[in-house]
Amino acid sequence: MTTTFTSYSLIARDLGASLARKGAQPDVARETAYYEAKIGSVKSIDDLLGDRRLFAYAMKAHGLEDMTYAKAFMRKVLTEGVSDRTAFANRLADDRYVAFAKAFDFKTYGAETTTLAAATADTTAAYLHQSLEADAGSEDTGVRLALYFARIAPTVSSGYGVLGDPALSQVVKTVLGLPDVSSSEGIARQASLIEERVELASFKDPVKLNRFVQRFTAIWDAQNNAASAPVLNLFADSTTQGLDASLLLSLQRIRSGS
Repeated sequence: MTTTFTSYSLIARDLGASLARKGAQPDVARETAYYEAKIGSVKSIDDLLGDRRLFAYAMKAHGLEDMTYAKAFMRKVLTEGVSDRTAFANRLADDRYVAFAKAFDFKTYGAETTTLAAATADTTAAYLHQSLEADAGSEDTGVRLALYFARIAPTVSSGYGVLGDPALSQVVKTVLGLPDVSSSEGIARQASLIEERVELASFKDPVKLNRFVQRFTAIWDAQNNAASAPVLNLFADSTTQGLDASLLLSLQRIRSGS
């Protein structure tokens, strides 16, 4: 059994080639071709939400695949945009909604939105990354978490941003050995603790980011793959932390006291 550390390192070492292979797979190529052919004809929020395949593709690209069913919720995200700090997306703990609203900012750009790189090339690139990460995760969840963290962490600037994203949260909590919490007070305390113990701005530095991800993969191996690499037991000083459903529910709520 290959360790998480080794599998992640092999993929990350030649990420471009890994993405090219994933993009050539029939199912991925088919959905990407459909998206590229149709997205230019989308001129409004209604158009985007009205095409199931386009909307599903866009949601998966932004790591929101599990929320594809919540069209009313996403309509509110898109309708209010991000220019106003009190907009719906800006008041959610999960930064992925802000990223989605920026990529499809019909409030600001109107019918021109889908001619911009954020809705076209950037979205298809993100879809490839998500597909590669999902494929890697089918064999080792730790690899998927590591790849996702390496891609998304540089965009996060707060402890709430970390906790609001289940995958980012699991990586950071694994490294720091933090327990699951469900109360608002516990979430606030953990957000503050993350900002104290992790220099989030350092994730913009590829070297520091890679060092953090490698630390995660080593701990993940110690907690989950020790049988394949007994020496990793040396790192096993904390128990595996899962994601609590009540925590995720709390983080989906508006941060302003609901």
